[in-house]
Amino acid sequence: MSDVVKLENVQHSYNKKLVLKDVNLAIPEGQLFGLLGPSGSGKSTLVKIIIGLLTPGSGTVQIEDKPMPSFKLMSEIGYMAQSDALYNELTARENMQFFAALYQLPKQKQKERIAEVSELVNLSDVLDQTLETFSGGMKRRMSLAIALLHQPKLLILDEPTVGIDPVLRASIWEAFRKMQQAGTTIIITTHVMDEAEKCDNLALLREGYLIAQGNPEDLRVKSGTQTLEDAFLYFGGADYAHTGNR
Repeated sequence: MSDVVKLENVQHSYNKKLVLKDVNLAIPEGQLFGLLGPSGSGKSTLVKIIIGLLTPGSGTVQIEDKPMPSFKLMSEIGYMAQSDALYNELTARENMQFFAALYQLPKQKQKERIAEVSELVNLSDVLDQTLETFSGGMKRRMSLAIALLHQPKLLILDEPTVGIDPVLRASIWEAFRKMQQAGTTIIITTHVMDEAEKCDNLALLREGYLIAQGNPEDLRVKSGTQTLEDAFLYFGGADYAHTGNR
């Protein structure tokens, strides 16, 4: 199985503060891969570097063996940011039509995909309402729908289910699995342990360091713990955060 995403010795700083520290990471094709860590651990910065929104201070990033940033590759990636980049004065349908046009979907395909993704995120009944009337959770679902419109081979989602009710969250995860089975590689950032358990493999981040990698069961075995949360605490001890070693 080939690696879709590969990072080597990636470091990045904001205002001279190092927020990613010598990150090496390979994500195989077809995986549902989780980046797990608390707020401020570097997850959002890392995904922005992967998709080319940020250029790392040092190190290299490749997608499908091609260096990032690449405008062509960026247009083939689905990305959902933590903050919703939507047009509140437009309806949900108009928002989707706008982004579908950016993805250069043909008119008939636009119509089909808008119907499909709206059903997935349970927004079919409100497509003709402006986003000014939407709650925060509805806007998160809109952002997810837009990221899925062009059926990307690589889907990167930054905290995708924050503010979404548990029932809908379960159906969205079911949809993630179906997309994965159809060949989509999915990268999800989360700080929620039950979501991390659903991932094939995880990278654990703490204070900019990638402190451990593996599938949830391997991480529990290696740490000698019963839960993923305890495993994270084991790998992310204070000594590790300062040295990058254990």
